[in-house]
Amino acid sequence: MNKHNYGLFMVQGSFGVGLALCRRLLEEDDALHLCLACRNVSKAEAVRISLLASHPAAEVSIVQVDVSSLPSVFQATKELKQRFQRLDYVYLNAGIMPNPQLNIKALFRGLFSRNVIHMFSTAEGLLTQNDKLTPDGLQEVFETNVFGHFILIQELESLLCHSESPSQLIWTSSRNAKKSNFSLEDVQHSKGQEPYSSSKYAIDLLSVALNRNFNQQGLYSSVVCPGTMLTSLTYGILPPFVWMLIMPIIWLLRFFANAFTLTPHNGTEALVWLFHQKPESLNPLVKYLSATTGFGSNYVTSKKMDLDEDTAEKFYQKLLKLEKQIRVTMQKTNNQN
Repeated sequence: MNKHNYGLFMVQGSFGVGLALCRRLLEEDDALHLCLACRNVSKAEAVRISLLASHPAAEVSIVQVDVSSLPSVFQATKELKQRFQRLDYVYLNAGIMPNPQLNIKALFRGLFSRNVIHMFSTAEGLLTQNDKLTPDGLQEVFETNVFGHFILIQELESLLCHSESPSQLIWTSSRNAKKSNFSLEDVQHSKGQEPYSSSKYAIDLLSVALNRNFNQQGLYSSVVCPGTMLTSLTYGILPPFVWMLIMPIIWLLRFFANAFTLTPHNGTEALVWLFHQKPESLNPLVKYLSATTGFGSNYVTSKKMDLDEDTAEKFYQKLLKLEKQIRVTMQKTNNQN
């Protein structure tokens, strides 16, 4: 019986990377206990039944959570603390890119430039998004991709911090996490047009800060990028005729760049790789990248993140301050009701 058999994993999502990750983790060890953290319970239940059918020795449970809603996060963490004594791994892969708008001129300009590989690998300069406020009064992308997860971790600290046996947070970041799209003066990116990129850079900063503040308590954090995948989200960005035009180019580019993983299964390579690593041995300033060769072989590479620990700590302190403000506001609302 290997060291992972009693590991409790919390994985977000019932499709895409989340579903592929669950399947691959159970292929590695079919006696794991997976807890699916999903918004849609009926979809999660269908996934649970499917996973148990192929891996009957596993334990698969469900907790309902919507990280774009703080009341939902607080309710989910309350349930988790009632059900479990610890969490060994938490895969934080929930995220949104709302209403992405493609810059057609930039796309065709990039197709005939020396930056074509970089453009498709990162989508830099191609996409903007229209963000909005949530009922919690926060920017939707920031709350969903960053702050909801931050509150989740804060609330689950007692399940995650055990110095005798470390726990690991594994964030899904992106090659699109650009320093130029993030500002400490506007951490929610309310004044910009690339909230997705800003939120992914914020994830990188938060992971570094969490390591700095929690490693001694047995909690470690890593960030990964699953690469460029073709999912329902990406297919919705472009009209069908554009996909017909660029698909041969994308397949060709796989022979020149390793970022085009294309499928959720391939995209989970780095996430599964981290399952086998001792978190103490990992570099907190490095992002681990899923990579795929032109012939479809998967492997993991790494890249030093473009950030500094001082900025990461300042961002972390801003999140703590925002958390305090949110809790005060919610308490006042509860008192009034």
